[in-house]
Amino acid sequence: MKEKFYTFIIVPHSTSNSKKFTVSKKTIYLLFAGTLILFLAFIFIIYDYATMSITREKFKNLNSKYTEQQRKIARYEKTIVELNAKLESFKNYAKKLNIIAGLEFPLALKEVGIGGPTVLREVESISPPKIDKSLQDLELITQKAEGIEKNLNTLLKFFEQQTVKLASTPSIWPTRGYISSAFGWRKDPFTGKRAFHKGIDIATRYGNPVVAPADGIVLTTRYEKTYGRYIILDHNFGFTTVFAHLSKFAVKPGQKVKRGDVIGYVGRTGKALGPHLHYEIRIHNKAVNPYNYILED
Repeated sequence: MKEKFYTFIIVPHSTSNSKKFTVSKKTIYLLFAGTLILFLAFIFIIYDYATMSITREKFKNLNSKYTEQQRKIARYEKTIVELNAKLESFKNYAKKLNIIAGLEFPLALKEVGIGGPTVLREVESISPPKIDKSLQDLELITQKAEGIEKNLNTLLKFFEQQTVKLASTPSIWPTRGYISSAFGWRKDPFTGKRAFHKGIDIATRYGNPVVAPADGIVLTTRYEKTYGRYIILDHNFGFTTVFAHLSKFAVKPGQKVKRGDVIGYVGRTGKALGPHLHYEIRIHNKAVNPYNYILED
């Protein structure tokens, strides 16, 4: 079959010369098809670019929201750690109250048992499992707080009925300083042998006042080779307190004292390497750890 051709004549306005060229029908079809393909490709590129721009903007917004959520999660985890620390402080305070009240611990305060999450160093490292862990920690902290609240409510009711006993229970620092020797077994500073220390030593400035940790009566004011000048207070309910190595007394036997009254002054009499107060709490003449009874910071 003979191939068909088309002749195109171009006549310019400026000159009389005309130009003509001949193109086969097949070539025209190919040119049309190529133009159509190029046009469709152009339309596709424009559409794809527009779609990518919209997607890129959405991704940017999502990434911004994600980053903000990560920061919030990090703050929540930090808050969890702080809450857990505060609850531990409340638990220790409640423990002292339970000891003073004579309630069994930890039976009176059932510990939930919780470990706070570690605050992440980089926000980007937080992942969904971390979120789940944080939610679990929050639930455990809530349970722990509820347990402490129940215990404190029980203690409140108990203490409301025990006003007199509370006034007679040693619960404040007898003097200000730092504990230089704790309650319990230790190496005796004079003999070097293992010996049981029946109280706590509070190192402080010579002449600092010593106060009564609870209401009571001055049982004795004496001098003894080991304790030096010492005072014993009777607080009723089986409580007695001992204050040793005093420089001088401020009370007399038989005198009634209130919590906070000055009873003597810190010294270094008796067997003392330096100025400090040796402080004991005894219940029915049995020494107990005084630190467990001090409610002040």
